[in-house]
Amino acid sequence: MRVLIIKTSSLGDIIHALPVIDYLHQAAPGIEIDWVVEEQFISVLEHNPRLNRIYPIKTRKWRKAPFSVETRNDLKALKKALRNQTYDFVFDIQGNLKSGLVDWLSGARERIGFGMEVLQEKINCLFTTRRVPVSRNIDHHITKRYLRVVSAPFCMNYPNSNLTSNIFSAPEDEAAAARYMANLPNGLVFLFQIGTTWNTKLWYPAGWTELARRLTAQYPGSTVVINWGNNCEKSIGEQIVRDAGDSVRLLPWLSIRELIPIIKRVSLVVGGDSGPLYLAAAVGTPTVSYYRATRASKYAPLGKQHRAIQADIDCAGCRRKLCDRDAECRRRIFVHSLFEAVSDLIGYDLNERMNPCCPT
Repeated sequence: MRVLIIKTSSLGDIIHALPVIDYLHQAAPGIEIDWVVEEQFISVLEHNPRLNRIYPIKTRKWRKAPFSVETRNDLKALKKALRNQTYDFVFDIQGNLKSGLVDWLSGARERIGFGMEVLQEKINCLFTTRRVPVSRNIDHHITKRYLRVVSAPFCMNYPNSNLTSNIFSAPEDEAAAARYMANLPNGLVFLFQIGTTWNTKLWYPAGWTELARRLTAQYPGSTVVINWGNNCEKSIGEQIVRDAGDSVRLLPWLSIRELIPIIKRVSLVVGGDSGPLYLAAAVGTPTVSYYRATRASKYAPLGKQHRAIQADIDCAGCRRKLCDRDAECRRRIFVHSLFEAVSDLIGYDLNERMNPCCPT
């Protein structure tokens, strides 16, 4: 059996979708899985031995010049490549216009996607042949919604399945990460993911500074490293470093593929609703995450080695990208709540290492 997964973006959502690979291999041993993804996120998938083929696409570029020769040639090449395969099923777990177009380009007879009730771009339903309704009781978390769609042709139950998410790195990236980590002190290493895509998902610099001070005081010999993705985030990170002391340092700018092996090696990641936070969960690194405009119940990493904090404000989970209560909302993520969550996880991790067979 050969299937095609269409999950093109964003970074965090692609990571949330990774358990579908394990599910499909369990449900249909010997299955071959291909995946369509935006070019900038290919590093999350490219070394995965359980994927047969990956098709990178460039929809941002295509939207800027939809009628250019280059765009037409790219789409023709994608159509030809997809139709050279015979797919038993195409699973569209993106659910928008661009993924619908890829559905059509595939030429597959069985194209399975979301039901109308959860589609943000309703036009997607014109390109799927089977639309799967989600269960609001079972499928509240985004990963379970993806599993609902891919499980439609199979008998294997997904809510109780033991599924893994794995991200693999190239040897040269692993080696570079090992060299960087070797230059840090031997204590715990906390990675702060200070940036994210929406203003209403960000925290405030003074909060990060105070959290860094408390952690490095509580755990002598520990280091806080700050990840950043643009000049604004770099500036904020530099401010935190200046204010929090010598145990805090700024990471160099890292691509996704370079960041993955660093995240594998740190002790714990603290951050908001962001791709790097979910990278950490996927590679097995404990996380403490906070949520403001989005819901922890829908997006927070699942499992015993993760903790999530929801903003203590009546409009939390509003999904707004701009808000006149933004400053108030940021301060409803409390430093002490994140600090206690980190301490709880550090204690849990030590207990697990000392008593690996103890029931939890």
